[in-house]
Amino acid sequence: MASTATLANLLRQGTIDDHDELLKAANATLKTSMSDLEAHHVKVVALLKLDRFEEAIHALEAGGDTLKERAKLEHAYALYKTGKPEEAARIAGSSNDRGSKHVEAQARYRSEDFKRAAELYSSLSNEHGQVSNEDVDLRINSSAVDAQLEWSHSGHLAKSKKPGRQDLEAFETAYNAACGCIARGELGQAEVLLKRSKDLCDALDDLSEDEKRAELLPITVQQVYVLTCLGRTEEAEKLGDAINKTEISDATSRTIAQVNSLANSSLDNPFILQRHLQTSSQIPESDKPFAFQKSALQQNSQGVALSAQKYDGTARSSHAVIKAHPAPTLDGFTNTTSVLNFAAQARNKSGKEALKIVLPELEKRPKDVGLILIVVQLYVLAGNKDTATSLLERFLEGLSNAATPADQDVRHAPGLVATMVSLYSSRGQTSRVRGELSRAASYWREKLKSSPSELTPSVASLLKAAGGALLGSSSEEDWALAQAIFNDLGSHDTSDPYIAAGVIASSSSDISQLQLSTLTPVDRLTSSISVTDLENAGIARPPKAPTATSTASKRAAEPVKTERKAKKPKPSKLPKDYDETKKPDPERWLPLRDRSGYRPKGKKGKQRSNMLAQGAVEEISRPGTPGTPVEKQAGGGGGGGGGKQAQKKKKGKGNKW
Repeated sequence: MASTATLANLLRQGTIDDHDELLKAANATLKTSMSDLEAHHVKVVALLKLDRFEEAIHALEAGGDTLKERAKLEHAYALYKTGKPEEAARIAGSSNDRGSKHVEAQARYRSEDFKRAAELYSSLSNEHGQVSNEDVDLRINSSAVDAQLEWSHSGHLAKSKKPGRQDLEAFETAYNAACGCIARGELGQAEVLLKRSKDLCDALDDLSEDEKRAELLPITVQQVYVLTCLGRTEEAEKLGDAINKTEISDATSRTIAQVNSLANSSLDNPFILQRHLQTSSQIPESDKPFAFQKSALQQNSQGVALSAQKYDGTARSSHAVIKAHPAPTLDGFTNTTSVLNFAAQARNKSGKEALKIVLPELEKRPKDVGLILIVVQLYVLAGNKDTATSLLERFLEGLSNAATPADQDVRHAPGLVATMVSLYSSRGQTSRVRGELSRAASYWREKLKSSPSELTPSVASLLKAAGGALLGSSSEEDWALAQAIFNDLGSHDTSDPYIAAGVIASSSSDISQLQLSTLTPVDRLTSSISVTDLENAGIARPPKAPTATSTASKRAAEPVKTERKAKKPKPSKLPKDYDETKKPDPERWLPLRDRSGYRPKGKKGKQRSNMLAQGAVEEISRPGTPGTPVEKQAGGGGGGGGGKQAQKKKKGKGNKW
């Protein structure tokens, strides 16, 4: 009982900071009374305060279900810290107190359920914080969730896309905003925000130098990545050399720093590069990377293995991943792994040799998205777009006949629809383009009625493209569908000028002033246009089909004719008796006998001239002896001789040669 009294006295000291003393008192009490629920609870809390999370799990197991029911918050937190976020989120979600919501939000974030994490943080932000600086922590965690939503292709669910004023007040929020910009491809803005984050961290007075260094290392790693993507490899390499990778506590960040260092190095031996990559990618399960990080790391590893001619091993490891994820799927990691698996089987070959390998594989896996895209690409590169089009049509038709919703989602995926439309457009099949976009738009409009959250940026782009294509049709049915598409889009987004223009273009009734106000004014559109410059530039001609003798596409407004100066002949081309003062003979290019001043010389020349005069007859055969008729020459064709019979006919009594 003395130990129980000691524990009670310690608990009454609300400001006590010595958790070791509490742990000792709780253990002493449990030695005398193992059923003391209060002592068990105190022991669990003390272990959590001392960061001994595995021991806290064992203490909860020793306390039984009663202790777990009482200490749900502590149990969920211990599971979260030991790398079991899914189980932690399930336990924390069964309670409705504010602390459990915080733990569940963190666990959902770590288990990559970012949508639920965003909902929890939004709910917590709407309520008044109960502890100091809770609002700041909520803003930091919410910005981290927004960044992860961007990386997971769910940026339409993010609370904020552009960094606000509050994001620039703390280095954590500035860093999270930079990560969101990287996910969206806004690398220039990301570089500015990362520099801002480092400056804010350096300016903090409540952090020691070691703590600042620990916070600055992940920011610097991200800077190296941004500089590399911007093509400034020398700056990236110099900044990466200044990082002491052993000081990075987070295993994932440390691995990424090592991989980025290898990417910026001048090491071009794939075998040595693979050895360094294998030694730098050992990450414990408790600190596993997020899905997009894991995908990039595995693709790097498999790409380097292919360069090192490790074909069989890469084929086996990639096949295991493909087998674990049945086709068809829209998972980018699985489809990319399918491409790498084919590259390993083809031994990095291309062209017809690659087609001989990939076509049998496509017959074995007819719903593999990665394989069909490989086949289409190979045929397009070979200049055979007809075969590429027919194969993709057959693939999409097979998915259309499937009854599962997953197959239908893949069939109408914006990426595959865009590929099909691109092939049709390259062949000039406008009607098929409209048909494909119309089918996809009808499918997504029906699906959005039951789940509006499916309106991702890619789906919105698909619907806008479909509406624009249908407006070019002369069918009233197509126009009605275009109007419905733009009206649906307008109900979700009123700030997009393309959607507003589509609503107006497809509208058959009077246009309201509100709709017109969403468009850019005409004066603003034409403010930078100079009428004088347009007149001076000339009148544009209608487009013509390109020909070998095509002329310029514009006609000058007032063509000015300029006399061409006569070219002075080169001295080497002039005759020796050339005189610049004499006018050259205009008939100098005619043959001598055809010139007007030609006079033949000699008897034969005069006879020849008389025979070519008008009415003269030129004799073709020599006349025979007077009184003897001239025999006709036997026909028999050209130069091969006429045989014996022809030779006999040539001998005549009157002609002896």
